Amino acid sequence: MTMYISPHRHFANLRGAMDKMIEESMESTPREREYTLAVDVRSEDDAFTIRALVPGLEADDLNIDILNNTVSIRGEFLCADEEDVKYLTCELPVGRFARTITLPVDVDSTKTEATMKNGVLVLRVSKAEEHLPKSIKVAVD
Repeated sequence: MTMYISPHRHFANLRGAMDKMIEESMESTPREREYTLAVDVRSEDDAFTIRALVPGLEADDLNIDILNNTVSIRGEFLCADEEDVKYLTCELPVGRFARTITLPVDVDSTKTEATMKNGVLVLRVSKAEEHLPKSIKVAVD
């Protein structure tokens, strides 16, 4: 008795398993995702300005730490929906986020200002005195 086994049958089984895995991953809940905080960092003469998008958050929802030349921004986007909801498309930020920015020079954390308006966090972090440009007048004899 000769038995013919088609290699296409194995590919069909593999494709079915992959389709099932993709379908299950599409029906995710927002809590399964992690959000990357988008930031812009601008260098000025005496400070750095960091802008971060934090839509829907209040000032109390953010934790900002500064150590030497590192700025850390942490928080969490909360989901207001019920837990058993299935999404077809889920693109809004939900879950914890953390972003650490290493600046090229030390900063003075005592002179840092933070403001938030329309979902945009703006941090103005002053450079440390030893890294600020200094003007020296030339004495005339």
